[in-house]
Amino acid sequence: MSENIENTEPTQGATLGQETAQAAPEVAEQDRVAELEAQLAEAKQAHLYVQADMQNLRRRTEKEVADARAYAATSFARDILSVADNLGRALQAIPAELREDEKMKGLVTGLEATGRELEAIFGRHGISKVVALGEVLDPNKHQAMMEMPVADKEPGTVVQEIQSGYMIKDRLLRPALVAVAKKPD
Repeated sequence: MSENIENTEPTQGATLGQETAQAAPEVAEQDRVAELEAQLAEAKQAHLYVQADMQNLRRRTEKEVADARAYAATSFARDILSVADNLGRALQAIPAELREDEKMKGLVTGLEATGRELEAIFGRHGISKVVALGEVLDPNKHQAMMEMPVADKEPGTVVQEIQSGYMIKDRLLRPALVAVAKKPD
């Protein structure tokens, strides 16, 4: 009798094919997980960059607002400096005998009080005079208008202030116009 026995054992090639078929979904799933993890990492990085940009923008905006507040009066202050200069020149032009005259004393006192009030207002707004006389010429604060031969001063030293300079907080509002020493010929 010959029996037909079916070979129910899978052949080696068939077993490998089945294992590959079973492993394929696992590999595809692992690839998908890796891809999603990479996308998540990219999204997190992009989020960090956006947060950093927002923080930088916030800081920059705060600084600009602070500067705008601190220097808002710059244009007006620059204009009012000529008024202060003219008032100072007017006070210097009053001769001593007119200062003592009873009719003029009130006017002189009023002009002097106005000058003091202007200086006080400048102080409240962070406006201060640039020190020039006796200083070495600083091109950031002084503008040399002429050179004068002076024997007892170092060349480049400010020997005369033609017009006062002013700062508003830490910025130059107007340079001091000065004459500087040079060696005599």
